[in-house]
Amino acid sequence: MTDHAGAIAIGASVLIAIVLLLIWLFTSASGDKASQGVPGVRRFGRRRPPREHFRPEGSPSGAPKRLAAIIVNPTKFDNIAAVQAQVTKGCLAAGWDRPLWVETTAEDPGAGQARQAVEDGATLICPLGGDGTVRAVASALVGTETPMGLLPGGTGNLLARNLSLPVDNLEDALKVALTGQNKRVDVGRLTVDHSGEDEKVEEHIFLIMAGLGFDAAIMADAPERLKNTVGPLAYTFAAAKNLRGPQFKVSIKIDDEAEFSRRARTVVIGNCGKLTGGLVLMPEAQVDDGWLDAVILSPAGVVGWVAVAARLISKKRKGHKRVDHHRLKSAAIRSDRPQEVQIDGDTIGQAHALSVTVDPLALIVRVG
Repeated sequence: MTDHAGAIAIGASVLIAIVLLLIWLFTSASGDKASQGVPGVRRFGRRRPPREHFRPEGSPSGAPKRLAAIIVNPTKFDNIAAVQAQVTKGCLAAGWDRPLWVETTAEDPGAGQARQAVEDGATLICPLGGDGTVRAVASALVGTETPMGLLPGGTGNLLARNLSLPVDNLEDALKVALTGQNKRVDVGRLTVDHSGEDEKVEEHIFLIMAGLGFDAAIMADAPERLKNTVGPLAYTFAAAKNLRGPQFKVSIKIDDEAEFSRRARTVVIGNCGKLTGGLVLMPEAQVDDGWLDAVILSPAGVVGWVAVAARLISKKRKGHKRVDHHRLKSAAIRSDRPQEVQIDGDTIGQAHALSVTVDPLALIVRVG
């Protein structure tokens, strides 16, 4: 045993490095995560008056103040009262009315609250949570003229990152939401067929990425209880558990092209391609180009994962048989056996088949 100790140590080190790299790759797109504390309530100092960009021309100066609704996931903050006070002060300083403050629940993570806020007169809806809260709120605003302002409350905040919005400072993000410009972005629409027999399908939207296979399995095997106990190590355990899993056969039809098959470990469809840490999973993906992007990863064993990870870090799009990129308006994906599915980092169980389409410029988001 001693004669082989060096080789065993090297092999273990390589395996750990691969697992950590895969965690960085796939959990960057995960949904809401617990906040690591709340910044202190900062004073909104005296600045130039906010731009009246959204006031209709000719409206009287005494028009009613504009109303924002804050849809907050309360489980992500240690001091929710301090955050509420900070946001309220920012709205009042910018000339807006005192905001509506609505908390999400386990039964309704944001869609119902957003719809009700619009009925109550809010002209701007701001999800304050992670990517899961953003997706829930967006599902109520798609196809409407009500803009969404992104306030950072998770650790991923990937839609905000892809739009170059503030993700580390609540005050800066609120200023953009209240005084910024409207930008239309694409929305992905996902149909999930759990049985593969079209008996009962689910409809979802996604703003960042939806995945089938290894990436979703990591998230599914890292339950909230474990994440709350050991933090990111939960993903390490989940990745190590799934690293040596078998490939599955997937049949894919993209737009009007001929159907093709692959042996794969994961299939990811993206509306935007940037993850945290400067990693770009889909180099050509743009959130407002009217296209979705897909990447199919087909590593064979641990060595195959090393090649895949290196290829993704290089940001090259073509020329690797185990990293297959596509651009699409629509796609139908069918697996030979059930695979875990994730949407913007939230797992929704196993499915045999998925179909995706792009809804171009269907959502309005405030940008700087």
